[in-house]
Formats: sequence, structure tokens, C-alpha cells
Amino acid sequence: MKINRKEMLFMSNNLNNQTTKKKKNSYFNSNPVMNGLNKVNERTSAGSLSASYGGIAVKTVFFLLMVVVGIMLYLVLNNLVFTNAAYQGEVFTLNYDSLEYQVSTVELAMFGAVTVVGIICQILACFVAPTIPVTGSLFSVCEGFFISFTIFKILKGYEYLGVLALMVTVLVVMVMNLLYAKQIIRATHKFRMVMVTLFATVIGISILMTIGFLIPFTRPIVGSVMANPAISIAFTVISVAIAALFLISDFAMIDTVVNENYPKKYEWRASFGLAFTVIWLYVKILDLIIQIFVNSRDN
Repeated sequence: MKINRKEMLFMSNNLNNQTTKKKKNSYFNSNPVMNGLNKVNERTSAGSLSASYGGIAVKTVFFLLMVVVGIMLYLVLNNLVFTNAAYQGEVFTLNYDSLEYQVSTVELAMFGAVTVVGIICQILACFVAPTIPVTGSLFSVCEGFFISFTIFKILKGYEYLGVLALMVTVLVVMVMNLLYAKQIIRATHKFRMVMVTLFATVIGISILMTIGFLIPFTRPIVGSVMANPAISIAFTVISVAIAALFLISDFAMIDTVVNENYPKKYEWRASFGLAFTVIWLYVKILDLIIQIFVNSRDN
């Protein structure tokens, strides 16, 4: 059987396309910000700057520093506005995991505004990648505001828990990076299936709990389940595990961006994706530590 040159080229291109599809699908389960990177076909030409690990690292640090800016922003507003009797308005007493705290009307309004801005920026960063330098920065500032509110308002008197959560987060990131670098954990099909299963489980349970809480005759049952410390802690542990697993997927995508010579502009997307996962991981670890602390204190 004789195969001419055109047929050979067609078969070669078809094989390359199939390989590319498989490779793209292998990163389908990265975080929402990075997901679009697996569809990028643009590569750098000779003499053009391509993405580098150093560039991604610097930009990731930049986004994390924006979180610090958000933390400082809350502290400044808290000292100048939120605790100022002239601006406070009505004061409400709220409860978070058995921790009571007071917030003023203006503080709640600011919290709501920051929430809206954070959600909008997150959506724009996911679907309009060129805006990431701005929207990613604003999102990080908003997350810093929330973190600062949690640590200095809800955990007032126990602020060290925020530092403890930071230390644990850094440790988890380092361990996951080491496991990935040593190829002990790789972003294989089995890995993705575990990650998707855990993620789907958390989402599914959350939806069922929400629906159950809205139905009057199941509300007491759902309430008792939600109030169970062991179940709540276990649920949060799963969330922490999911966030940690997403780090592996992020590292794999960053390798792809660098090794396949993506243009330098894609560093912003890769770095924000990693920062997004690290922030998410910190928030979940902080939540877990708060739950453990409250449970141990009450007992």
C-alpha cells in the first residue's frame, strides 16, 4: 500500500491535533482563572519574550501584596471610620461560629460594596483575561479586606489565629510544590478524577443543605447537621484538601505556560490563578482553625 506525501502530512497533523486535545483536556480541571490557558495556541516567535518562572513568581507576589494592601485598608478604615461615633450609625451584634462581634451600619455597607466589587472582578478576571492586572489586583485587595475583617473584628483578641493560618498555608504550598517537583503527585487522569469527585461532593452537599434549610419541615434536621462540629470540621477539611490539590493543577499549568513558550503577557493569568488558589487555601485553613478553636474552647 502506497501512501503519498499529502496523506502522510494529513495523518501527521491529525495525530498532532489529537495529542494537543489530550494535553489540553489534561488541565481542564485547573482553577477558573487558569482554565482558559489550555486553549491558547499563541506562541512566541524568535526574538520575542516568552513567559518565565521568574516573571510568574514576581507577579504572584504582587497579587499577594495586594492582599496585604486590602488588610491595611480595612485597618485604616476601621480606625478612622468604623469605630468613629460620628459615622457608625446603628450597631449590630452578630455571631460567627459562636464568636460574637459588633458591626456598624457603615461597616456593613462597606462590606457589601467590597463583596460586590470582589465578585465582579473575579468574573472579569476569569472571562476577560486582559483585565487581570487591574481586576486581579482589585480582587486581591477585596480578599485582603475580608481577611482583615475576619481577623481583627471577628477574632478580636485571638488575632494570632490569622498568623497561624498563614504559617499553615505557607507550609501546605511548600509541601505541595515539593510533591509536584519530585513527581510524587502528578496531574494525571486519576488525580483529576479525585479532585473533581471531592469538588463535586462539596458542591453537591452545599446545594442539598441549602435546599434542605429552605424547606420548613427539613430545616431542623439540616440545622442540627450544620451545628454538629465534627461534620462541619470534616466538611472544611475536604475544602482545604481540594484547594491544596488545585495547587498541583496550577503548577502543571505554569509548567505548560513556560515550557511551551507562551507569550509573556500570559504570566499575568498564570500568576493570578496561582494567587487565587493560595488565597482560597488560606481562607479555608483560617476557617478550619477557627472551627477547631471554638470547638476546643467550648469543650
